[in-house]
Amino acid sequence: MIPRSASTSLARLAKGFPILALTGPRQSGKTTLAKAAFANKPYVSLENPDEQDFVERDPKAFLARFERGAILDEIQRSPALFSWLQGEADRRGRMGEFVITGSAQFDLLSGVTQSLAGRVGRIELLPLSAHELAAANKLPNTIEAMLLSGAYPALFDRDLSTGDWFPNYVTTYLERDVRQLLAVRDLSQFQRFIRMCAARSGQLLNLTSLSADCGISAVTARQWLSVLEASYLVTLLRPYHRNFGKRLVKSPKLYFLDVGLMAWLLGIRDAASIQNHASRGALFETYVVGEFIKQRFNAGQPVDLYFWRDSAGHEIDLLIETPQGLKAVEIKSGTTFASDWPDSIRKWQTFSKEETLTPTIIFGGEGDYMRQGCAVLGWREALTPP
Repeated sequence: MIPRSASTSLARLAKGFPILALTGPRQSGKTTLAKAAFANKPYVSLENPDEQDFVERDPKAFLARFERGAILDEIQRSPALFSWLQGEADRRGRMGEFVITGSAQFDLLSGVTQSLAGRVGRIELLPLSAHELAAANKLPNTIEAMLLSGAYPALFDRDLSTGDWFPNYVTTYLERDVRQLLAVRDLSQFQRFIRMCAARSGQLLNLTSLSADCGISAVTARQWLSVLEASYLVTLLRPYHRNFGKRLVKSPKLYFLDVGLMAWLLGIRDAASIQNHASRGALFETYVVGEFIKQRFNAGQPVDLYFWRDSAGHEIDLLIETPQGLKAVEIKSGTTFASDWPDSIRKWQTFSKEETLTPTIIFGGEGDYMRQGCAVLGWREALTPP
């Protein structure tokens, strides 16, 4: 197992909450992390029909088996357990008693908010971060190889190629799990929708255009997108509006949460083709944004990431709220610094009325230096800090 940064956050939360919830996409390593972090607790998968039947017949007796708590995997399969867990947590009064996991955020969260409010410490686990891969000496040597592979643990823990992994992942999880949740009748329409979302990663979300390209209604597109978002396959980055007098866009930006999955859906099958691919910039931006989200998830913190774009098209890829002020991050896939890279940052600085930190430019090459008042960092230097 590649050590996970979220282990520290889990240990911290286990001191203050009787129940820990570990959520994330299928195959992101939730079960592996839970077993490693709580090796003394028994493990039960609620995808096991026998265990599901036990819960349905006698949930009280089911929980009574675990005097010192347990790991309850894919708990959304047995929603009746949530209310019983509340009673057990209150009765026992011990912290870190139960660890629950789930890959369907909406099902798990509805149970948490309705029955377990105030009793749950939550960690969201995405695929491996660049920092985790670097610490295990498994970070790909080139940015193209990183964009092709993405970061699902199976690709680094096993002898698997992306050509074997992603087709099975798409068929097994996207087309089975997500499609079932949506009750999709036309699989070809749903496949086209997913691929059109991949083609729009890093762009402003336009539901009217997306739905028209897929031959579905805007209402259906919104519903399908919300399920992809709740399944941790995509995310929406919100625009930053505060303290700017200039007219700003209000639409969010769409991002895939694993760049390897995005690359596969775009039909990219080898790292060499990424070098001059039309989507290289979108792939690199998707990757970097995903890494910032992972950092916050692993630390158990709210995301607090935004972008800025005005009506004239001036844009900052990431704005990060910190106690010290706003930090602007520009993302450039090029491998050599270009003198016009800081232009958007300078334009944003003329509008900003808040305390701002030294801006950062993250690019697809290597290096760590200052240019035109900006910290310029290669992808390794920016995403795998010592």
